[in-house]
Amino acid sequence: MLNPNLDEIQLSREEIDRYSRHLILPEVGLEGQKRLKAASVLCIGTGGLGSPLLLYLAAAGIGRIGIVDFDVVDTSNLQRQVIHGTSWVGKPKIASAKDRILEINPNCQVDLYETRLSAENALDIVAPYDIVVDGTDNFPTRYLVNDACVLLNKPNVYGSIFRFEGQATVFNYQDGPNYRDLYPEPPPPRHGSLLRRGWRSGHFAWFDRRDSGHRNGQNYSRSGKNAQRSPAAL
Repeated sequence: MLNPNLDEIQLSREEIDRYSRHLILPEVGLEGQKRLKAASVLCIGTGGLGSPLLLYLAAAGIGRIGIVDFDVVDTSNLQRQVIHGTSWVGKPKIASAKDRILEINPNCQVDLYETRLSAENALDIVAPYDIVVDGTDNFPTRYLVNDACVLLNKPNVYGSIFRFEGQATVFNYQDGPNYRDLYPEPPPPRHGSLLRRGWRSGHFAWFDRRDSGHRNGQNYSRSGKNAQRSPAAL
């Protein structure tokens, strides 16, 4: 709830102790902490982007957190998807994430959606939340998340990674631009193929796509005339 009735939101003694360092900050204070408790955030993906995000959302005191993921924890995830641990290998990522979130902050309500986000379910999943965070690693889902946020008028928090570079922004906030205003159409499917079979190192990945990147105001291509690389969420 982005504009809650703060009189209806109370912090327990345990919560006051837990968030004491927030409460002494003039920029947060009691009112800010109540707003965090009233807020709901949907995180799509529990990979290299979603993992640290979920940890910090829980620690900050977000009252309701939704998680969408249909994958299981793999050993190769552990060096960058920091919400998961060795004991969770082979088990659902959403269960691993919920377990860790509640260990950090048992006051959080955690909603799990162990499913692939699709045109059939996206609106129903997104609708209950104030803010949506896109931690996905493929273009079809990225455009689907954007379109659902536009239709439901939800802010879309976006992040991506390219080797040692990253991007982060907020789309569709207060009638601002959305992802399609930046990239009107997704690239051909073949341009995303390298993500699954390609190079990964730590928190970083790359894959080919038709859109050129920009560095210091200059267009650049790193793999010939027609193939450009761009940030990719993990």
